[in-house]
Amino acid sequence: MAEAERKRMTTVEINCDMGEGFGLYRMGDDAALMAYITIANVACGFHASDPSIMQATVALAKRHGVKVGAHPSFPDLQGFGRREMKMDVGELTAAIIYQVGALKGFLEAARLPLNHIKPHGSLYGMAARDDSVARAVGDAATVFGVPLLGMAGTLHETVYTARGIPFISEFYADLDYDGDGTLIISRVHEPIDIGAAADRVSRALTEGVVRSIDGGDVPVRPESICVHSDTPNAVDVARVVSETVRAHKTGTA
Repeated sequence: MAEAERKRMTTVEINCDMGEGFGLYRMGDDAALMAYITIANVACGFHASDPSIMQATVALAKRHGVKVGAHPSFPDLQGFGRREMKMDVGELTAAIIYQVGALKGFLEAARLPLNHIKPHGSLYGMAARDDSVARAVGDAATVFGVPLLGMAGTLHETVYTARGIPFISEFYADLDYDGDGTLIISRVHEPIDIGAAADRVSRALTEGVVRSIDGGDVPVRPESICVHSDTPNAVDVARVVSETVRAHKTGTA
């Protein structure tokens, strides 16, 4: 393995969207997932979560030594942030600042730094292809001075980096890609074949590609690998992703 490739693999993070319950409702086994991830993207109340859940998720991450970032969305609690919305740049920027600021308060109470921002659901998807949405995300991120997670080769990368915002490229272990490399964001996640997930991650790490639903390979840059907590077998997916990343780090894959 080339030295540059080995260095890239040793810095691969595993991130997970978490804290996505509301009130008495819970989604995902956050406690079990913490053992296999390095970064938690915590919902900030607009697609899921509430003050008590945000506080508890931050405390859980601190106990496990997991870094915490904000996971803001469109104001779409009923649709879980997976419905597209039209908002002007200033209004959307304000909504994102509001959400990140709320989480940052809980982080400061726990004496933890805000590690990053990762938009959720349709906000993430629209920012990849809509300049005004990407600019709104960038405007909010500059307030907090932290990196943004996103997809390489999209407006995430071009708009954010043009603003001087540190950018971390993601790969998704549990979502499909279409033929042009666009992520297919499903409203409801289905169980994932564990062996297939391990193969996808391994190819992404070693070859920098993933097989699309069209049957071809599309380029990816897995600086951070995402697992969704609401995938029915999320803990198993996170475990196999962690094992695969660890094997590639040590050169045993």
